[in-house]
Amino acid sequence: MAEAANVTTDFTIDARFNGPPTSANGGYISGRLAQYVDAPAVRVRLRQPPPLQIPMTVRRSPDGGVHLLRSEQLVAEAAPAGVPQQHLDPVPPAVAEQASAGYRGYRNHPFPTCFVCGPERSTGDGLRLFAGPLGGDPEADTVACAWTPPADPAGLPLVWAALDCPGGWSVDITGRPMLLGQMTAAVFADPRPGERHVVLGRLLGVEGRKVFTASALYDAQGTELARAEAVWIRIPQQ
Repeated sequence: MAEAANVTTDFTIDARFNGPPTSANGGYISGRLAQYVDAPAVRVRLRQPPPLQIPMTVRRSPDGGVHLLRSEQLVAEAAPAGVPQQHLDPVPPAVAEQASAGYRGYRNHPFPTCFVCGPERSTGDGLRLFAGPLGGDPEADTVACAWTPPADPAGLPLVWAALDCPGGWSVDITGRPMLLGQMTAAVFADPRPGERHVVLGRLLGVEGRKVFTASALYDAQGTELARAEAVWIRIPQQ
């Protein structure tokens, strides 16, 4: 359900929800913006790194979406979209937990304090979603991890955040980091706090600096709760 139709001047991302150290986690801020769009699925495009702890403005657009502005500069935009078509087959939580042992971010994480996947975040502070290749195969294009959602009032933004980084880790980004450029997600049902869930990510393709991924959230019984597709932009190497 979308939030009220008024424009707000108090859209601020707390420093806790960072991706890179000085900007917001892309999935989290995308989920925040998705709350303003009344549609079964929402597409969010990030136009520049979203700042932390700086008030921004949400302004409605004629297409039923919204623009996020910082001093009239476009930071991100969200609009209704079709439900992502990519389907990922579920795996049991025990299999997802085993996959986490191969999480590439343990070795060399480009943003180790990321709210979603940073190994330097403590339990209860960050989500600590460490998606590793299924079957322990470092060449696998699908990664998975288990997730027990907290009893957190963040709600929908946490689901989008959980769909974000596991998709990104379906490609080895330890040597060449990338940032979320676009995310399209549909949430079919809310996860249940305190119960184990599974998050999957899959590499769909690479075109130059663009990386295309899919992700999905399942409960322990294999019911799909949410799915997403994303476009990432690789950061040029110095």
